[in-house]
Amino acid sequence: MLRGILTVGGWTMGSRVLGFARDILIAAMLGAGPVADAFFVANRLPNLFRRLFGEGAFNAAFVPAFSGLLAAEGEAEARNFAAQAASVMAFWLVGLTVLAEVFMPALLLVIAPGFVAIPEKYALAVQLSRITFPYMPLICLTALFSGVLNGLDRFAAAAAAPLIYNLVSIGFMLGLAPLVPTAGHALAWGVSVSGVFQLALLVWAVRRAGMRITLPRPRLTPRMRLLFRRMGPGLVGAGVTQLNLAVDVIIGSLLPAGTVSILYYADRINQLPLGTIGVAVGTALLPTLSRQALGGQAKEAIATLNRALEYALALTLPAALALLAVPGPILSVLFERGAFTHEDVRLSAQALAAYAAGLPAFVLVKVLVPAFFARGDTAMPVKIGMATVGVNLALNVAFMVPFAHLGPPLASSLAAWVNVAVLAAVLMRRGHMAFDAALLRVVPRMLLAGLAMVVALYALEALVFARTAGVWRWAGLGVLVAGGMAAYGLAGQGFGAFNIRTMLRRRR
Repeated sequence: MLRGILTVGGWTMGSRVLGFARDILIAAMLGAGPVADAFFVANRLPNLFRRLFGEGAFNAAFVPAFSGLLAAEGEAEARNFAAQAASVMAFWLVGLTVLAEVFMPALLLVIAPGFVAIPEKYALAVQLSRITFPYMPLICLTALFSGVLNGLDRFAAAAAAPLIYNLVSIGFMLGLAPLVPTAGHALAWGVSVSGVFQLALLVWAVRRAGMRITLPRPRLTPRMRLLFRRMGPGLVGAGVTQLNLAVDVIIGSLLPAGTVSILYYADRINQLPLGTIGVAVGTALLPTLSRQALGGQAKEAIATLNRALEYALALTLPAALALLAVPGPILSVLFERGAFTHEDVRLSAQALAAYAAGLPAFVLVKVLVPAFFARGDTAMPVKIGMATVGVNLALNVAFMVPFAHLGPPLASSLAAWVNVAVLAAVLMRRGHMAFDAALLRVVPRMLLAGLAMVVALYALEALVFARTAGVWRWAGLGVLVAGGMAAYGLAGQGFGAFNIRTMLRRRR
């Protein structure tokens, strides 16, 4: 499992780093103005589906079923199952895309109701959304082929696919922007075209793995009905984080102009550890946990979940504390240039700190939800998820006036902690989770190591970063990052929070 986490996490980290290069260009060209707001809303729609299908509901329903067929009935049955799933998904996703293209103005009234007050901004958001939405069926089919590879314990190609998204977006932004009305149009076209390349990569990888999947006539067989019944509730249960972020966009559209963009830039930094750690652990955990749960290995499944929690917290706690301690330097170095002003940095840094307060909870949700999915239970996470979305919406409304741009991230963070608490309580009551002695011993020590890292970060910010200017600020940020990592590693080793040599031996 650790090898899978490191494989997915490594490729995801590469994608996130390249994504920052893309976001640096967006910030310089669009800043936090109306075109940026319109594009970020247009980009949110298909990517909401990508995250729900690629990182949540589809994998949760498909991977256990595919793995079970592969083990019990052989490769031919598993291949037929995947082909039928691809055919049915392609049929209804293309239909959904056509409907969305026709009714996009009404859809934007739901996603960004505040844009209606500015007709030009609303019209631009509708236009860009119609360009980006074809990405949705392409990336959902990509998620299916990713699920096949994950079921075969092959994680690299699926984790590498998002690199294409960022590369194509950067290329279109640089090459197409002078030829279209705005840079937002170039970005929108880059989103859809990248979906074609990502799907092509995954089709090639699946064939290389020995699974030649073709599309038969779509039929709702009993297996397909069971798959989609399990997947339906999981759209909410595994995608609570994304639904909460969608609520943030809705509320952000009602706040002063530029708030949607401010929240986007803050969330992009927050998504680096969330995507790298949370998605990696959840993706690698589900196949292992499914085999143990379905094989009657209850004790082993609980031990696996404890180790997943340990790995996730060892990486997430320092990330959250670092983003709480020094959000300003990170955002300043990455985005403060061109159309992105110092005031934009200040507001984004405040929002980032608010998101970081919930970062461990966002990651833990991705670790706990597979414990339900591995046992075929998608109903309970969806019930908890719906309640959490309600909590988030209520908190957003309560925070909107007094906290302005801080309201959405604070609401999301608090709602995520509620989600973790309820998921853990249900798993414990069912006997599917119990904190073992090793986990209870190391978590407080991880926190102590993280606090030692915060002290080091404050010292380095004052002694090094504050004295840099221009291009040297990149070097100053590098010192902050390297110094923080070294401080956490040394303190963690000293406090006994983890043993780096042991972890490397486990990987081998």
